[in-house]
Amino acid sequence: MNIAIIGATGNVGRKLIEVLEKKNFPISELFLVASSKSEGKKINYSGKEYTVIDLEKFDFSKAKIAFFAAGSVIAEKWAHIAAEKTIVIDNSKFFRKDPEIPLIVPEVNSKELIHVKNKNIISNANCSVIPIVVALKPLHDLYNIKRIVVSTYQSVSGAGKEAMD
Repeated sequence: MNIAIIGATGNVGRKLIEVLEKKNFPISELFLVASSKSEGKKINYSGKEYTVIDLEKFDFSKAKIAFFAAGSVIAEKWAHIAAEKTIVIDNSKFFRKDPEIPLIVPEVNSKELIHVKNKNIISNANCSVIPIVVALKPLHDLYNIKRIVVSTYQSVSGAGKEAMD
């Protein structure tokens, strides 16, 4: 499968690359995409060196799936453009409240993926929400949970690579 990672040089993109590599995800071609300031940088994946491509120059039709790991500003500007040529999985908050875009946690509501053809975009839940809903799903199935209250304390990594550096 041909995969593009938009935001490949940021925190989320780098972690996504790491996870795909650890899982031996079946990738035919990998396109690492970022802003023009990262164009030309080299990133290793599974023993091969890849050159980062400028988002402005990338042809989305080359990818079967484009993982967007670059935040809401990029998702707002580029996801619909990409979705004309590929399936977009967006990690930002931009589409999470859009009723036409499925918000997916695979272990919880993968059946909602049938709605991806509406816009060719899938939104994924917040990193704090995912483990909570995965744990609560079997309880909800048994007892129909009506309400939960959760407090989270986010790390500086949520502010991006510059804040961490």
